[in-house]
Amino acid sequence: MAPKKLKKLSKENAAYLAGLIDGEGTITLTNKQKGAERQLVVSISNTEYDLLESVFKMTGVWKITSKRSTNQAHRTGHTFVLSNRQALELLSRMLPYLHSYKKQRAKLVIKNYIRLTPRNGKYTPALLAKREKFVKKFFEMKFSLQKQKISTKG
Repeated sequence: MAPKKLKKLSKENAAYLAGLIDGEGTITLTNKQKGAERQLVVSISNTEYDLLESVFKMTGVWKITSKRSTNQAHRTGHTFVLSNRQALELLSRMLPYLHSYKKQRAKLVIKNYIRLTPRNGKYTPALLAKREKFVKKFFEMKFSLQKQKISTKG
């Protein structure tokens, strides 16, 4: 079954989603299976289920997970998750509105993810080496941007 396509986003909705990603969200590469290469994931976590349901209505794609806390004082957390090509498509639409290191990560992913991720999951040694460089650069990005901010303040 083919993954669902994202709905067309208005500029306002793209900016709103970018704000949610900047504030409550994550752009990352994660291991979903042991021994497999990392996959692109864009997620938004919040305790307000209705907020995440509105994200579904805007995007037309739906995967929300819930996690109950063992602490009675904490509310149930929910996470809206997009992965791989759906996540890439969403990042492409939100890019002008993202800020901070998340915008830099999105640019890097948009430029490199497809060409470094074969659909069949089979990597040549050369492609695997390029992908490992890409992953390393991706995860170094947050630290290097924070370091730049510190050095420009002094």
